[in-house]
Amino acid sequence: MKEFPIPVVSIGPGSQVESEELDYMDMPHGMDIYRPPVLPEPEQLANRAQAHRVLRATLQALNEVCDGGTPKPISLDGLDLEDMALINQVMGEGEVSAKVTGADGEDSVRIQESVFAGLWRVMRLEGGRVVEDSLEVGAVPAELRVSAQTDVVSRRAPPLPEPLPDGVMNSPMLLTEIEDHWHDWKPGQQPRVVNLTLLPMGVPDISFLDHQLGTGRLLILSRGYGNCRITNTRMPNCWRVVYYNSQDVVILNTVEVIDMPEVACAAREDLEDSRERLAEVLQWVEGALDEQKAAA
Repeated sequence: MKEFPIPVVSIGPGSQVESEELDYMDMPHGMDIYRPPVLPEPEQLANRAQAHRVLRATLQALNEVCDGGTPKPISLDGLDLEDMALINQVMGEGEVSAKVTGADGEDSVRIQESVFAGLWRVMRLEGGRVVEDSLEVGAVPAELRVSAQTDVVSRRAPPLPEPLPDGVMNSPMLLTEIEDHWHDWKPGQQPRVVNLTLLPMGVPDISFLDHQLGTGRLLILSRGYGNCRITNTRMPNCWRVVYYNSQDVVILNTVEVIDMPEVACAAREDLEDSRERLAEVLQWVEGALDEQKAAA
């Protein structure tokens, strides 16, 4: 008798072996959401006039930005420890952080978005010491745009070496396409995105591409649903943008041609929302101060 070509599988209760342990796929984690700042008690606000002044100036700057203006940064230099502690408590830490590396290899600028999207803490450093501390309101701090433009060494891609390094196959043609993108791109246009994840690009190709584009001094990290790492290249309006899932596995590897990747920027809706939230915080602070004055 010939062997039956399809295996016979018994069915019904008790016919299938089940594991005693449940094995579920890991759920995504690490998603950042807005958390209101933990405000101090009213008695802690006594004599915090400088911090109150900074908060009012910040709200005014948010009003200007939402109305289409470009406000000046708000200096935090000269605040005493108690006032600075209150500002730190109210600002908190948001999703986006960035740094600019100086010529000595040390950080020259550190930037941290607050819990109010579009409100940034910008610190300039010399020899590891903070020499200028300010709050800046806008889609992205001006220092990031300026540094990215300063890092540009040429509007032409460097010539290809001969012979090409071992394993390099597809990146030379891709470099030509990317160069066309940065020559054609104009301010206000949508980004030109080259998705390396979908292309036959091995490690030698990726390394060669990064070498030819160069690496600038900017590093931007955006933590939302997963993480995004953004670095500028030495070519005009050309960025390396890599997305990771919550397990730190690369899920999208791209080259973006734009003046500033949108994932690093606060949208207009974010700024308007931040204005409303900061107004609520300031209202609470002023109410607490009024209660103190009445009690005195």
